[in-house]
Amino acid sequence: MFVGEQPGDQEDRLGHPFVGPAGKLLDRALEEAGIDHSKVYLTNVVKHFKWIAAARGKKRIHKKPRYSEINACRPWLDAELRVVKPQILVCLGSTAAQALLGRTFSVTRQRGQLIPAPLAPVVMATVHPSSILRAPDENARHQQMQAFINDLKIVAQLARKAKAA
Repeated sequence: MFVGEQPGDQEDRLGHPFVGPAGKLLDRALEEAGIDHSKVYLTNVVKHFKWIAAARGKKRIHKKPRYSEINACRPWLDAELRVVKPQILVCLGSTAAQALLGRTFSVTRQRGQLIPAPLAPVVMATVHPSSILRAPDENARHQQMQAFINDLKIVAQLARKAKAA
């Protein structure tokens, strides 16, 4: 189970998580890490797209959700966790990680580490794929993508071990 922050513009319009640019990047990273996308449940902490209008044009710009919005959506996420019963839970980005692992959790410091939590037998946090898209240049994007894939390779290895057990 992978948990992100909130739907983006395309996700909001299509009604499915991770179908926009960040989702395409996630799909590529999952494939490169050896994770079967059909075995992955994708969701978000916040269930609505919070946005502001762009200065020009019709584009809707993502706006970080407030803690009260995260708390308001938590019953839906808790229900998903009860139904899915994930063996591995991956928090994508600081909003998801802090919502599930506590407000002091730091993806920068704890990225890729296994975190003891009652949410699933294996819990880990990494960056949100949208952060890779915001990297300042192609070289930085490439480096960040490789680090993200390396995090997902840990998940793939753990999934293979869980399946073999």
